[in-house]
Amino acid sequence: MSGAAPRPGVCTVSVCRDCCCGTDKVPGVDHDAQLDRLRRELAGVCRVRVTRCLDVCEQADVVVVQPSPEGRAAGARPVWLGLVNDPGAVDDIVAWVRAGGPGRAAPPPVLDLYAIAPPHGRPAGAVG
Repeated sequence: MSGAAPRPGVCTVSVCRDCCCGTDKVPGVDHDAQLDRLRRELAGVCRVRVTRCLDVCEQADVVVVQPSPEGRAAGARPVWLGLVNDPGAVDDIVAWVRAGGPGRAAPPPVLDLYAIAPPHGRPAGAVG
C-alpha cells in the first residue's frame, strides 16, 4: 500500500520537525525512522505531513492528529500529542488513525499520557 493516496475524508497527521522535534536535542530517538514508519504504516490511510515548529518545544517530539471532516462534524478537534519518543506511542497513534482517528474511533487509553495543550490558546481535542 506504500505510496497510495489517502482515502478521501480521512484525518491528517502532522509531525513537527524543526528546531527541537526531530533533532538530536531529543537524544536516543531515531527521528527519521519514526517519520518513515508513520508514512509507511499510514500510506493510503491518511495524509502524514511535516510541519515547522509548533511552539511546544518542551514537549518534543510533537504529533498532531487532525480529525477527518466527519470527525470534525461530530465535534472532534485536533489532538496534540507530546513526548512521542517511543515506538509504542507510534504503534498506538497508527492503530487509532487506522480506526478513524478523532471523532470516529476511541483512542488507545495510553494516548492520554501523551496529550498536551496546544500553544497560544488553540482549541485542543480530548483524546478520550
